Amino acid sequence: MKKQYSITLLLFLCSLFTWAETNDNSTSLHGKITESNGTPVIGANIYFQELKAGALSDTLGNYSINNLPKRTMLIQVSSIGHNMIAQSIDLKTITKKDFQLEESVVEMNEIVVTGQAGSLQSIKTPTPITIVTNKELLQQSSTNIIDALSSQPGVNQITTGSGISKPVIRGLGYNRVVVVDDGVRQEGQQWGDEHGIEIDENDVNRVEILKGPASLLYGSDAMAGVINMIPAPILPQGKMSLNAMTNYQTNNGLWAYSLDFAGHKKLFVWDARYSRKQAHDYQNKYDGYVYGSGFSEDAASALLGINKYWGYSHLTLNYYHLTPGIVEGERDSTTGKFIKPIVQADGTTGETTATGSDNTSYRHSMPYQQVSHYKAVWNNNILLGEGSLKTSVGYQQNRRQEYEDVLNPTQYGLYFQLHTVNYDVHYLLEEKDNYSFSFGVNGMYQKSLNLGTEYLVPEYHLFDNGIFAVGSKTLGKVTISGGVRYDHRSETGDALYLNAEDVKTTATAPDATERFAAFKSNFSGVSGSLGASYELTKNWDMKLNFSRGFRAPNISELSSNGVHEGTVRYEIGDPNLKAETSLQVDYELGYETKHVNAKLNLFANNINNYIFSRKLINQAGTDSIREGSTCYKFDSGNAQIVGGEFYIDIHPHPLDWLHFENSFSYVSSILKNQSDSTKYIPFTPAAKWKSDIRADINKIGKYLQNGFISFGVEQYFQQDKIYWAYNTETETPAYMLLNASIGGDIMWKRHTLCSIYIAGTNLADIAYQSHLSRLKYTDVNEVTGRTGVYNMGRNISFKLIVPVNL
Repeated sequence: MKKQYSITLLLFLCSLFTWAETNDNSTSLHGKITESNGTPVIGANIYFQELKAGALSDTLGNYSINNLPKRTMLIQVSSIGHNMIAQSIDLKTITKKDFQLEESVVEMNEIVVTGQAGSLQSIKTPTPITIVTNKELLQQSSTNIIDALSSQPGVNQITTGSGISKPVIRGLGYNRVVVVDDGVRQEGQQWGDEHGIEIDENDVNRVEILKGPASLLYGSDAMAGVINMIPAPILPQGKMSLNAMTNYQTNNGLWAYSLDFAGHKKLFVWDARYSRKQAHDYQNKYDGYVYGSGFSEDAASALLGINKYWGYSHLTLNYYHLTPGIVEGERDSTTGKFIKPIVQADGTTGETTATGSDNTSYRHSMPYQQVSHYKAVWNNNILLGEGSLKTSVGYQQNRRQEYEDVLNPTQYGLYFQLHTVNYDVHYLLEEKDNYSFSFGVNGMYQKSLNLGTEYLVPEYHLFDNGIFAVGSKTLGKVTISGGVRYDHRSETGDALYLNAEDVKTTATAPDATERFAAFKSNFSGVSGSLGASYELTKNWDMKLNFSRGFRAPNISELSSNGVHEGTVRYEIGDPNLKAETSLQVDYELGYETKHVNAKLNLFANNINNYIFSRKLINQAGTDSIREGSTCYKFDSGNAQIVGGEFYIDIHPHPLDWLHFENSFSYVSSILKNQSDSTKYIPFTPAAKWKSDIRADINKIGKYLQNGFISFGVEQYFQQDKIYWAYNTETETPAYMLLNASIGGDIMWKRHTLCSIYIAGTNLADIAYQSHLSRLKYTDVNEVTGRTGVYNMGRNISFKLIVPVNL
């Protein structure tokens, strides 16, 4: 099968080359980019998103783009400190076009591509979307890409130490959040608490976060929303660039570097990157160094493709490897120090306290994991007629191994190997009379193998397919958007029998015990969305959207039966669980002027058959224990989730360079018709308030541009709305974190010599536990009486980026 795919890929690429060379019907576009007073704008980005092609304006503001199709296309013109221009241009008749950019201290009219029939201005999308720019990603300190996004309104993270983060949108996480990378949904066994997102943060140029189940393009599971990781734009034709980045963080000694080489010569494009990151144990003032929290990360990627007037064909290859320690939280009862397993003189297993050299070593500790993710994605966009055909085919392999035997440190216990094939084919009709429409099919096939000696979920295979149609229509100041989708998913689990030594055997063996029963489940559902945006006045806009979501239970929820080392608990699934369905309404009110930007988002979400994990109690009323771990079982009920986000940025005249930014997020999650102790959905994020004052210094003399300095606080409120029953979770007190950052571009002869960013987090060194930290529920420190492990203390990040234009 793989050989057939390879032959098909090769033949198709050859046919594209032949067609491109024998059916040339291209044109070009040139012009000048200026400000309102006629001053040339240097380095403005002129870009055709549908072609992934563009140019940069030169020192006189001039630009030129060749190899364009003779048809109407959406062009985007942007530059730092100016409002983006986005408009359709008829390339059949226009070959010269000048643009005049309006100065602005905030970015307005941004273009979004997530969940839309085509590219659409953010103000016209009826669904709430947050855009995180490359500038924002660079200016902050983080240990991974989800950590970098967690400060956004309505976004949180489930953490297992400093190296593993899972996204949460408006209180919903795990398989309810679809992460899209390289145009396909990332599949890395997201059902696990300590299974992070296997994406190199250096590969991400921009992120679009769609909140709610309104996205119909990415299949079932997107009940909470979609996080779309968007890579850097293809370079203009004839350009090449080399970029180097290095980062050091003081708390856990994190060292990171990344090298990128990209280019665009004639019709060929490429972008190759290698990144490495390593960190020892992190520390805080209560726990000291947290044994087992170190990690290392290696990543490599390469994009190869062709760009022509008829579209593009790109092949992207990715490799990602993470080696995180497993924090078990066990301590010495007399000293309160963390303990580690050792091999004693007689060859047996023992324990001793971890030393300072253990904590600051970059070698992995015991126990630990090895996570490898391989991905190949072939993305195509071919202009057919007046529309375009977009196709994506992806293959992913995820290998997850856990090592815990100090006597055999290279022998894994758990070993999951997941194979995924993604496919997507959809056609975008010509945009005419402000109307866009797209329809298509997509889905995935998965096969998971158990190759280890310990078992948490059975081997299984899954087939998912869906058909969808989405569209939008602009009528004056009103844009109406909507769509419908039908999904069908089939999940088949294999039976597993173990003998008295817990080794795989047959069902007919005399000492056989059934660990997993065979099952086959089918789930079908309809998703839909209908909404509108309305530009009330020049400064005010309003959005309203109704949506229906669908999610099938994952393999862990259906059939888990074993110890999950990374979460320190025994998990039990339920094969009788039903698919989740939701009805959600979103409302947004926005206000924009040159000196104030504000946005209010409100939502209400009703979910039928909401699936969650709760602790089990034995007959004595204490925790149920299996194989030395506390038992948790998946259950379901009807849920109601309401909340919202508020954001305001004040930059008063004449102090336009000064920004006072505030955001507030709140979510309330309850299970309907339940008693007080089982009323609240477990692990709902606490309310969050973030306040920053930032000064943007666009230019100081000849040597500093795009400078900034920022001071801020993050306030997390007390979370006492918890699932009390069976001691499933505990209250989390309020805490406030103090942060600061400074940075900018160092210039030499009108070129960027380097960029420097310094960011400090938790500068007051507050000892706190995030409500969504899995380490909050590890063992009690008998010396202090505190339960669990605390989050990272004070951390200062130093980041240096050196660009080279070749």
